Amino acid sequence: MSGYTYSALELILRDILRVIIPLREDWSARFQIIAELQAVVQSVESLRGATVEPYGSFVSDLFTKWGDLDISIELPNGSYISSAGKKHKQTLLGDLLKAIRRRGSWRKLQFIPNARVPILKFESSYPNISCDISINNLNGQMKSKLLFWINEIDGRFRNMVLLVKEWAKAHGINDSKSGTLNSYSLSLLIIFHFQTCVPALLPPLKEIYPGNMVDDLTGVRAVAERQIEEMCAENITKFRSDKSRNRNRSSLSELFISFIAKFSDIRSRALEEGICPYTGQWEHIDSNMRWLPKTYALFVEDPFEQPANTARAVGSRQLTRISEVFQTTHRVLMSRNQNQSSLIATLVRPHVLQFFVRTPNNPSSYSSGTRPQMHRALHTPPQVQHHIQNRRVNNRPNSAAMHMPVNASNGRGPDSATLHTPVNATNGRGQQIWRPRSDR
Repeated sequence: MSGYTYSALELILRDILRVIIPLREDWSARFQIIAELQAVVQSVESLRGATVEPYGSFVSDLFTKWGDLDISIELPNGSYISSAGKKHKQTLLGDLLKAIRRRGSWRKLQFIPNARVPILKFESSYPNISCDISINNLNGQMKSKLLFWINEIDGRFRNMVLLVKEWAKAHGINDSKSGTLNSYSLSLLIIFHFQTCVPALLPPLKEIYPGNMVDDLTGVRAVAERQIEEMCAENITKFRSDKSRNRNRSSLSELFISFIAKFSDIRSRALEEGICPYTGQWEHIDSNMRWLPKTYALFVEDPFEQPANTARAVGSRQLTRISEVFQTTHRVLMSRNQNQSSLIATLVRPHVLQFFVRTPNNPSSYSSGTRPQMHRALHTPPQVQHHIQNRRVNNRPNSAAMHMPVNASNGRGPDSATLHTPVNATNGRGQQIWRPRSDR
């Protein structure tokens, strides 16, 4: 890095993390939405007995304080994994839409029945949290758990995901609706980056789960989830305890710059190759029968639902734009003429930039921490980390328990994490609850 030193960029990235990592109240706000939605669901006759279960970045512990909340409404089916056809899902979401409208406390309601997965969207009034609701999205829940477990292998993964998502949003390339990358694809790009660094920080994902996870989600839900978790736990322990493995000691700034550099030629490379986190390699599309015929501008294979393409929304024109953003950012990071303020402006959105205050004696210099809470934002609140309360209903006594993510970058080092077991609790009436335990 010829201009700004790696150490200076490291400080900037750490400052950005202090701003964007959720505080306790950000967790609590999402728990409150989940609890309120559960009450609405129970008021809908066609959804009686259904449970409200979050997934996505909230469960993976990969969300920022402004992050969306993804929710799956799981239909009762005894102890077995429930299934429902698309038409039935559309009908149920339509029933829920009517109930939410009667409630009147949420806004920007949008029903998208003909999406690949029917979705009901709304926004909470305070704070402004966008929510996506689907039906029986157990695949999404398990993918979220797997990302959380990967997150626990090395705490740098979580930090990179948060920083890259913020950077991508700042440049308008983290929006599948506009033909750019969704957040799941960005997370997979970071996994792939960690797999292809020398030495590697992460193994090919086939070494963590050597199968197609979605095909194994059948039968009794608790059994299927437990088998997946046990296999992942065993393989992650094996990877972390491998004393012959060379450790990658790269700093966050080094990893960020090499990530930007690696995908600067993504447009030209995507003409012939796809990104495969399952094998940890670029794969030639013409020699991969699962990916043929080539109908996508960019192929980022879902390692847990092969051969699905998580970047299927990206078109040729938008891929060109994505590649240009990578290239421009790389030039800025390597430039001799950058100051602190221009670098921060390259990495975050304007509303995030306002949390950095210009120092009086140097208008081009910034400091973070305009609010006292910002300095305690680097770690998820312990009261919330360890005490997500699993919700359980009487008609599904063996449902797999949900866990609360624990920040992997908690000072234990990248190789000391273990798969965390859930904390189970009910409210005494057989109804599931999701909320942080109050301070003692």
